Amino acid sequence: MGDAETMPVIMLVDDDETALRRVETELRKRYSPDYTVQAASSADAALETLARLDQEGRQVALVLCDQWMPTMTGVEFLTRVHDLHPLAQRILLIERGDRASNAAILRGAALGRIDDYAFKPLASPDEGFHTVITGDLDHWARQHRPQFELVRLVGEQWSARSHEFRDLLDRNGVPYGFYDVESEQGRELLRQAGCSAERLPVVVLQNNAVLVDPSPEAVADALGVSPRPEAAVYDLTIVGAGPAGLSAAVYGASEGLKTIVVECEAIGGQAGASSMIRNYLGFPHGISGAELAGRAYEQAWRLGAHFYFMRRAAELRPQRIAGQQHYCLVLSDGTEIRSRTVALAVGVAYRHLGIPRLEALVGRGVFYGAAVTEDQAMEGQEVFVVGGGNSAGQAAVHLSRYARRVTLVTRGESLAESMSDYLIQELANCPEVVVRAQTEVVDCLGTNRLQGLVLRNRMTGETETVEAAGVFILIGAEPNTGWLPPELQRDPRGYILTGRDLIQETGPSWTQSRPPLLLETSLPGVFAVGDVRYRAVKRVASAVGEGSIVIPLIHEYLSEHYTK
Repeated sequence: MGDAETMPVIMLVDDDETALRRVETELRKRYSPDYTVQAASSADAALETLARLDQEGRQVALVLCDQWMPTMTGVEFLTRVHDLHPLAQRILLIERGDRASNAAILRGAALGRIDDYAFKPLASPDEGFHTVITGDLDHWARQHRPQFELVRLVGEQWSARSHEFRDLLDRNGVPYGFYDVESEQGRELLRQAGCSAERLPVVVLQNNAVLVDPSPEAVADALGVSPRPEAAVYDLTIVGAGPAGLSAAVYGASEGLKTIVVECEAIGGQAGASSMIRNYLGFPHGISGAELAGRAYEQAWRLGAHFYFMRRAAELRPQRIAGQQHYCLVLSDGTEIRSRTVALAVGVAYRHLGIPRLEALVGRGVFYGAAVTEDQAMEGQEVFVVGGGNSAGQAAVHLSRYARRVTLVTRGESLAESMSDYLIQELANCPEVVVRAQTEVVDCLGTNRLQGLVLRNRMTGETETVEAAGVFILIGAEPNTGWLPPELQRDPRGYILTGRDLIQETGPSWTQSRPPLLLETSLPGVFAVGDVRYRAVKRVASAVGEGSIVIPLIHEYLSEHYTK
């Protein structure tokens, strides 16, 4: 139990005294050991309390309010709450059967004015009510409460290596703490570990083992998260643990295929870096890409899929074993994995701007993706997001909770060309976000870390130098297919051809008497799923769908080639 004067606050507002006491009692019974629950019977009184808490530097975790209050609606109140406590989760409370609140919920969520909604509890305990509350507290606590640290990382705050490790640990769901080498805690950790600041980063594990300037592979091995492949031959090897690869792993393992997934970085792929996905089926309150990927990984692991992390696929070659066709996947550490079939779910990599001075500052204020990893470092700063798609929009919305101002830079005339409508509306109603259309980044300022950007107006050609502590670049992507053999057919941009497209585009490259299966590549028994596939729909749901669809195709291939 914490000190009531320092514990995070849950704020409740309702002008109906009976409802107020009912909800307050339910909150106190469940959360008072760890949170200070405060209640107010008017929006004005609550705003005064929240302003005082802001002056005192108190953390506000959740704010819950009734929609129908005399002086202002709940959505209007929660919009004002954001100015005082931008990191608090905002929940609209409604009575069951209150259909009049439907429009307010839909519009408030679409415009980013509320984070969630909940029905007021009718009985005690009301577990449905607590499911919403604990979910929002979990979302808040993951970023704002001290967590158990499986790994302690000491490094320079504005270092590419430090950023690389923070990003990998964050996206893989490894609980860690980062300590700047210039801080008192950082220096003390180095002293305890018997290390100097000359070689960084230093990784201290929970068992006090110390790794000095290690490779990501060494950290994964030390944590025991990447046991070596066990089977002599797998039924299915999946390359890539993005949504498509994880989906294939879940369905492959659940249907009895001996399955292994190889991932060079982090589970979730680009989707894993999304701060909030609001249009994925079955998650009406939205879900972060990291959480969705984490759930899928656990599901696949429980069903028996094997995972091998931090290893990059280096070569794929056909190999005959006992007179039958197999494939050998060679990894960056020299490991060879033999398999009857392969599913390529390698996804795509963020496209770089290619500006030399900007590229030299990657990890030191310049980031490709990584908005979730670096969000707290941007608190109170001038931040830029480059891109016009959903990923850029999600990053801008997320960073607006921390930065003084977020400027979204896009080359196009309008965000409507490439961004979902719900995100455009949310950005338009986010006062911390400014959109600059028909603009591009052409240069930057800073030597050891980013200090500013040079922007060019594409209509007039005029340039402008602006202050910038961070720039997050999400301008599309390129397929990770350069390592694949030339026999595997791709389009001029490197996307893998499959099924009907394979026949239409290449013709003679398909040598089998049968036509290729729907997601099959020019190498029989090798399939491609997700964003890496030619003409794939760039959505998480479609990638998950392809991951599931590929499994019956693999069964069909195996039944034809391995049961005779």
